[in-house]
Amino acid sequence: MARVFLIVMDSVGIGGAPDSETYFNGLVPDTGSNTLLHIARACADGLANDGRQGPLYLPNLTKLGIGAALNLACQEIAPNLDATPEGTWGSAQETSLGKDTPSGHWELAGLPVAWNWHFFPEKDPAFPDELVKLFCAASECPQILGNSHASGTEIISELGERHCRTGWPIFYTSADSVVQIAAHEKIFGLRKLLVLCETLSPTLHKMGVGRVIARPFSGHSTTGFYRTKNRRDYSVSPPQPVLTNWVQNAGHPVIAIGKIGDIFSMQGIDQVLKGTDKTLMKHLSNQVSFASEGSFIFANFVEFDSLYGHRRDVSGYACALEWFDNEIGLILSKLRDDDLMILTADHGNDPTWVGTGHTRERVPVLCAGLGPGELGQIKFQDVANMVLDHLSIQHSKSKGRHDEQP
Repeated sequence: MARVFLIVMDSVGIGGAPDSETYFNGLVPDTGSNTLLHIARACADGLANDGRQGPLYLPNLTKLGIGAALNLACQEIAPNLDATPEGTWGSAQETSLGKDTPSGHWELAGLPVAWNWHFFPEKDPAFPDELVKLFCAASECPQILGNSHASGTEIISELGERHCRTGWPIFYTSADSVVQIAAHEKIFGLRKLLVLCETLSPTLHKMGVGRVIARPFSGHSTTGFYRTKNRRDYSVSPPQPVLTNWVQNAGHPVIAIGKIGDIFSMQGIDQVLKGTDKTLMKHLSNQVSFASEGSFIFANFVEFDSLYGHRRDVSGYACALEWFDNEIGLILSKLRDDDLMILTADHGNDPTWVGTGHTRERVPVLCAGLGPGELGQIKFQDVANMVLDHLSIQHSKSKGRHDEQP
């Protein structure tokens, strides 16, 4: 029986979204943003040589068709990514109204998002007074720290010492529909932080906030603070069944790698495997080797986005892409004859762009296991249909938007 591996290369966009002018980073529209193209150009021009050298080198992804998909999406040729594809490739356009993590993943799983998430204004303070009162009451503190748009690593560096001295949690947001709460694992307590996030989540979800994220950290002011691996996302549950539900209901094992379990609030998921991207790659390799027949493995590699896209680190992003390409090449050689591996993305995050937020872009869809071929320009939800077809699961295929709001 066939197996399917659906891998999201978080934020690896390829430009060309026809509605990019309606999406913004600050006051600048996303028109012309192109994560992969601009990284490849920077590498070719010698502008991304921190930790690496020369043109962007992605032989395995290029062989699958990532350069051809980029050309289809935006009619541009990326330097050193122009080899003839040997896989089945295409470009996907998002119909959901956001350029965020839940919208992209839910639509890849067959559920386009036709409502607007709630975003907090890019000003200080970011949260309204009534929400701050709720935060204080829930945390049993007279004040909170932060109350701004911020980088998670920068805000704990700035406010970590004061947090440890006062015990007041750090609340912040970003260009996503999110409330993030940072607290020291030992001084504030990990369990206390998780309970705080769990308590606030229902109210924030009703407001249309997509995620509440617990951001535990450790360390000391004299040696520096650092985020731990115990992050926890409290996401809105999909309002309707999605790909994971359909596959699980058909009797197939569903294994989530990375933050997939959080994104889908564990809907239709049997097992979750977490860790850094390097750990996740080991999990993926093990699943390719040992997952049972009929399994569906859904993975997200987030560090392209979280460590390099949001921080506008072109060299770091290029290094991550080249590491991923090398590792995925080793895994591709282990696929069984009837396996299907789909590599795609959920949005863009152009590290050469203004601001620090996601960018509205088309994404690649690369398939190993179908032979050479062209998918053309498809929709995100067509990826779900490909998974269902390969697993021979009968289901009414998703074609349009769902208007029900969570």
